[in-house]
Amino acid sequence: MKFGVREICDVVLRAKTAMKVGSKLFYKNEPVLYFDTLTTSSLEGAATSSYANGGRGNARLLAWEGERTLTFNMTDALISPESFAVLSGADVIDATEKPMYVHTTSRAQVVKEGTGDDAKLYVYVPGRAVWNHKGEMANDNTDTLTSAGVQVGKDYYNAGGDIFLMGVAADGLTEPAIPYDKGVYHVLDEKGDYGSKVKGEIYTRIECYDYAENDTVLVDYYVMKNKGKQIEITPDKFGGFFYLEASTLFRDEATGQDLPAEFVIPRCKIQSNFTFTMTSTGDPSTFDFVLDAFPDYTNFDPTKQVLAILQVVEETEAEVAEGQRAHSEKNIKTSSELTAEGAFEHKSGYVFADESYAKSDDTIASSAFRKAASEEDEP
Repeated sequence: MKFGVREICDVVLRAKTAMKVGSKLFYKNEPVLYFDTLTTSSLEGAATSSYANGGRGNARLLAWEGERTLTFNMTDALISPESFAVLSGADVIDATEKPMYVHTTSRAQVVKEGTGDDAKLYVYVPGRAVWNHKGEMANDNTDTLTSAGVQVGKDYYNAGGDIFLMGVAADGLTEPAIPYDKGVYHVLDEKGDYGSKVKGEIYTRIECYDYAENDTVLVDYYVMKNKGKQIEITPDKFGGFFYLEASTLFRDEATGQDLPAEFVIPRCKIQSNFTFTMTSTGDPSTFDFVLDAFPDYTNFDPTKQVLAILQVVEETEAEVAEGQRAHSEKNIKTSSELTAEGAFEHKSGYVFADESYAKSDDTIASSAFRKAASEEDEP
């Protein structure tokens, strides 16, 4: 039997032992990650050879082979925080457990609010900015937000969260300045008056006097996010060991049917090398996973260590002879019984009394054949 292969693999990695990926705990043999968006997958084998040479011309006389290696390569069109963590050995931290501080820049126009001695200059930027001066953000002892916009929670203080204001001039940006003492507020835009014109958006209002009304200012700041995932790559953690199962289809040359096939690598380790390519031209980036195979026992054969096995499933459903259809004998009269009645026998094995039914037809209508109607079959 010969096969042709023109299909990608769907791969599942199972835990070899108890392990954590992000906040999820996986026990031995539990599926950790599914790869169902691969663009390529391949299994490569290699071995080293050593030769005994001699005689005239120093020809090769004998060969010894060893150091067999097996590598499974796959390229994914998409990547997730979990698959990147598996690739790099990184930790995945949910932002609900540990907030993320995201760098942001916004251009804003200085506006004047109030009149006379009560007039103040502000810029508004989207999001809740983090401030580097504890005790200087207005009322930083509560997380309640009102339309007055002067209340902010303690969580928004962070020693690394400076806010810088830079005027946008014809010759570039002016020297950075930090906001006025106690001049940073979180406000709820109830009317859609600020930058996005979207009601209900949260903005940071920054009080400043270094710029004039209607000046354009570039604001460099950080925003705390509580929804998302943070991937932490550390110098002491690498890709782990997994049990790999890769399912694909092999096409049978004789029948043209696609038969299920599966590669099984009982113990493989992901190489921790990776390249993140970001470009605005050409094809989108893909993500390569290289897994080295190590000898181990499969889940269903604890007697022999293997690097990998390949299983091709041939359909074993009950087959009937060529040109025959299975039928219960008691439901149809025999040929000899119907011969006297002028019936004919179709090549399929069914016996028909209706001569108008073409003998060469392969499709048999249930009403076309004649069933036995003996008294013992009557209810």
